[in-house]
Amino acid sequence: MNLFVYQTDCTDPSRNLAAEELLLRRVQPGEIGLYLWQNAHTIVIGRNQDAWRECKVGLFESEGGHFVRRLSGGGAVYHDMGNQNFTFVARKALYDLTRQNEVIRLAARRFGIDAVRSGRNDILAGGRKFSGNAYYQSGDHCYHHGTILLDTDMTRLGRYLQPHPEKLAGKGVASVTSRVINLKELCPELTVEAMCGALIGAFEEIYASRASRLTSDDLPAAEWDALTAHYKDPAWRLGEARVYTTRLAKRFDFGEIDIHLTVEAEAVKRAEVYSDAMDAEFAPALAQMLTGITYDRHAMAQAAGSLAGLWPEEAGQTQAWLLENADV
Repeated sequence: MNLFVYQTDCTDPSRNLAAEELLLRRVQPGEIGLYLWQNAHTIVIGRNQDAWRECKVGLFESEGGHFVRRLSGGGAVYHDMGNQNFTFVARKALYDLTRQNEVIRLAARRFGIDAVRSGRNDILAGGRKFSGNAYYQSGDHCYHHGTILLDTDMTRLGRYLQPHPEKLAGKGVASVTSRVINLKELCPELTVEAMCGALIGAFEEIYASRASRLTSDDLPAAEWDALTAHYKDPAWRLGEARVYTTRLAKRFDFGEIDIHLTVEAEAVKRAEVYSDAMDAEFAPALAQMLTGITYDRHAMAQAAGSLAGLWPEEAGQTQAWLLENADV
């Protein structure tokens, strides 16, 4: 097994997301990589989220913020220079969430912090989240990325993000800031530099191997520039503002489903599905299945149910909800 580390001082979120995708594409069989990066004053939303509902985009950009969309599913996060991002890239044969999460937990323990994984995508300390994780797969190329809150400005985090009230209620908290914690609260001497060193050390310890170091020169410049332009494109970042005739929304155990339909002559002419579900592929698949069908709850439920082979939980719960929905 070969390990590599790429640590960058770039703070441009579009360029950093482009680098992440390049690392995902280039990782070879028998390799696993750790990418360490930071974004300055940035909101990153999940691949299928409605930008305008998740955060105060106009306010944020008017105050100098960078707004970007990632490839993975999940919810919106705020990044500043008090937050450290990490990404593990590997082919499917070496992709192991247990070991990858253990790298984060071991790094935290080196500062006397007991970190506990909670559910599928959170890591907690003192009962509060300091790391939110998300995942993406393209063929057998996989990544697992997340945040580590060290000294993030919580007032800004709460000022710009506007998660659905049901999401907070489901976690027993009243606001987005009340459920997260900066690790400096638990270890005041902790710095970003020290955490990066601990992450690299833990990475090498967990995988029992020394890691080589990549530099920006190891990434193909033309491809990097093209991907950066893609991540900066407003059509990708914000999506298109469309008029729709019907909206159906509900929060499930796996995340929110927000369906926008354009209905003409009792048929669905266009369907858009927004979601913070961790699986980034379910929402676009559901939108495709809904497009062109009769606007009828039985037809819509059948369309959702047809996806159960790939997404049993998501499809099953969505099918049951649509079948019972009196508004359709």
